[in-house]
Amino acid sequence: MSIIFRILIGLVLVAIGFFFVWKTRKFMETFGRIEWADAKLGGGGTNLMYKFIGLILIFVGFMVATNLWNAFLEATLGSIFPK
Repeated sequence: MSIIFRILIGLVLVAIGFFFVWKTRKFMETFGRIEWADAKLGGGGTNLMYKFIGLILIFVGFMVATNLWNAFLEATLGSIFPK
């Protein structure tokens, strides 16, 4: 994958994650409530879940943009799936 394409994909993921965190109410109106999150995380669980999803997207976006995705997967899941 070329460096420009990788950086663009990473920045798009970061932007989507930022909007998930920033405009949580809009995403909740669009996609609806998450019943599991409300049951397990208490009142406001859906808001918390959408913000958590946004933070994960931001984290993954930065890892893709800086080309650390493969190193992260090998460091965390490498022992589960040996080469």
